[in-house]
Amino acid sequence: MKLRAIDLLFLAALIAGGSYYADHWLDLDEPIAIAWKGSGVGLLALWAFVRGRPWIGLVLAFGALGDMLLNAVGLTVGAVAFLIGHILAAGFYWRSNSSGVAVPAFITVSVSLSAYLLSGDIGVAIYSLGLGAMAGTALTSRFPFATVGLGALLFVLSDLLIFARLGPLAASPLPGLLIWPTYFAGQALIAWGVVSELAREDLHDRL
Repeated sequence: MKLRAIDLLFLAALIAGGSYYADHWLDLDEPIAIAWKGSGVGLLALWAFVRGRPWIGLVLAFGALGDMLLNAVGLTVGAVAFLIGHILAAGFYWRSNSSGVAVPAFITVSVSLSAYLLSGDIGVAIYSLGLGAMAGTALTSRFPFATVGLGALLFVLSDLLIFARLGPLAASPLPGLLIWPTYFAGQALIAWGVVSELAREDLHDRL
């Protein structure tokens, strides 16, 4: 079956993001590493825009910006870009929430508390309120758990590994091996799940 140009764009995103894992062992010049790091989620964002889904495209674009700023400027500035994306995503998912406030609120507080216990940093806890809100609203939205819900959980896991590296796993190689694959897999699942579900709903509405 012949792939459409749009499908090839998603495939290019997977190749770019998946291959960045090799940077864990490579000593590349910083500009090259930064551009490579941002290319995976950046292409996912472009794919979402091309598919006519600007809302999730914007969320992904802030993720790509955060990826690059983490390396170029530092953790705090990169976290701000991610936090904006989390807030936008939570607002997007909340529009289709059907479980009320309790479950998303519980997940939000649990993620924030876990982040604080791992890092001992109140700033990390504040950022993680946005991370938890994104995950909580994604898990209680109309979007499939197998893609969007799982992707949100992988995103949370990736960030918790970062925070653990600031605390109890500071001497462990495990976070360095798992942070990127869990993060990028999460972003790819979210992108595919949201765009595919909205396309399915549009098709259903036309029938």
